[in-house]
Amino acid sequence: MGLTKVMIVEDDPMARKLIEIFVSDNKNYEIVHSIESAAMAEIYCLTSPVDLILMDVCTAMNANGLDASEKIKKQFPNIKIIIITSQPECSFIDRAHEVGVDSFWYKEPTAENLISTMDRTMAGECIYPTSTPLLKLGDALSVNFTDREIEVLRQLAGGEPDAEIAKNLNITVRTVKSHIQSMREKTGFRNRTELAVRARESGFVINTAKLQEETE
Repeated sequence: MGLTKVMIVEDDPMARKLIEIFVSDNKNYEIVHSIESAAMAEIYCLTSPVDLILMDVCTAMNANGLDASEKIKKQFPNIKIIIITSQPECSFIDRAHEVGVDSFWYKEPTAENLISTMDRTMAGECIYPTSTPLLKLGDALSVNFTDREIEVLRQLAGGEPDAEIAKNLNITVRTVKSHIQSMREKTGFRNRTELAVRARESGFVINTAKLQEETE
C-alpha cells in the first residue's frame, strides 16, 4: 500500500510550515499540495490524487474551508477531510458534522495529536472534540453566554446593526439591545464596539456568512 497523499490548506505561513514538518516527518504520509486558500482546493483535487485534506476554516481570499469541504465531499466522497482550526467559534463543529467532514482538530504546536487524528481518520474513525476550547472574554468565560447571546454576538462581530440582527434572528430590536447589554455586563466591556472587536479578535465568534458575502 502506498503513502497517503495529503493536501494542506492553511493561510498562515508559519502554521502551514509547521504542519508540513509534522506530516513530512511521518513515513505514512506524502504532501502533494500545500496551499493557502480553500477556494483552490477543489481544483487541486481534480488535477492529482488526494487521499486526505487538512483544511483550515478561515483561509486566504476569504474562502471558507467548511464550504469548500462540502463541495469536495459531494464530488469526491472518498477523500477524507480533517478540519484544522485555532478558532473556538462554536458553530464550526456543528457545521463540520453537517457537511460530512470526517474529523476535527484544534491546532496544537506538537505533532502527536495531529498524526493520531490523521491515522485514526484514515482507518475509518470520525474524531471530534467533545467541546470547544474554554475562552476568556473580558471578565467572562465562553460558557457564561447563552446560545442566543452567542448568536447575537456573532452578528454584532460581523458589523450588523441592531435592526439587521433582529431581522436575521427573527427577534425584536429591543431583545437584541437587551442581549448586548447583558453581554457587556458579563464581560465588563465599556461599549458594544469593544464587545464586538474583542469577540472577533479572540475568534470566539466569526460571522462566516458575512465573509462569504464579501467574496461575492
